Amino acid sequence: MNLTLTPNKSAASPDTAANAPRRRRLTRLPRRGSMAVGLVIVTVLLVVAVGSMFWTPYDPDASGVGLPYQPPSAEHWFGTDRVGADVFSRTMAAAATDVGITLAAVLIALVVGTVVGAVSGFVGGAVDTVVMRFMEILQAFPALLLAMLMVAAVGPGTLNVIVVVSIVGIPNYVRLVRAEILSKKHWQFAEAARMVGNSRSRVLFRHLLPNSMTPVIGFSSVNASWVAVIVASLGFIGLGIEPGSAEWGSMISRGQDSILSGEWWISTFPGIAILVLSAAFYLIGDGLTESGEQR
Repeated sequence: MNLTLTPNKSAASPDTAANAPRRRRLTRLPRRGSMAVGLVIVTVLLVVAVGSMFWTPYDPDASGVGLPYQPPSAEHWFGTDRVGADVFSRTMAAAATDVGITLAAVLIALVVGTVVGAVSGFVGGAVDTVVMRFMEILQAFPALLLAMLMVAAVGPGTLNVIVVVSIVGIPNYVRLVRAEILSKKHWQFAEAARMVGNSRSRVLFRHLLPNSMTPVIGFSSVNASWVAVIVASLGFIGLGIEPGSAEWGSMISRGQDSILSGEWWISTFPGIAILVLSAAFYLIGDGLTESGEQR
């Protein structure tokens, strides 16, 4: 009788087990590389935004610095628009506006949403019910539509746009932080903190909240990519900052009628800037989220 010996497939080979950590590290490299690219892009845009406050090739608010509708050249790198304004100078100046509004709105929404969500999830009861019902009302409208309605009510302006976009973004943070607190408030470290006599506020803000922030930080960067698009969209429809000021969305709107007649550069370069900023924030957030999930 012939006996055939077959290998035990259920047992992992030593080589496979030994290489598992190496394979995991290799799979992380693309995400880490993309996050690094995103960080570099955002850093460059921040440098441009800050630098534009002190220097631009031409006055971004001045018209007639060149002939109207001049294509990109050595003198005007991004060309000129219909009033002879330098598109490159305006794109630089708009970086300070769009990046600044985006970061301010995300920071406000992050802080307010984190505190409200943490308290709601920790206290529970009627407080949690009221908070979540209000968040549901805010989220009943599409985000861009709600932002448009609110800015139309209070009027355009930098501060108004920051406040409105922050309010629109707060419910996302409230829901995320609340879910994290609910899932962790009965874990052993939280129970141990209570047993040694810590107050409820100390348990929440000293122990629970710091251990719940990893997914929130990752989400805030992804959220920034969405906020950048919302800010530009408000500018595009004339509900952004003060009329005439350099802002990417309003620059696209200003040049949209010229695209069909061949003056593509007026809208194209601000559009590329929005795309690059949004993609960079998304890459950072995606990398941070992936790192948090692997911990």
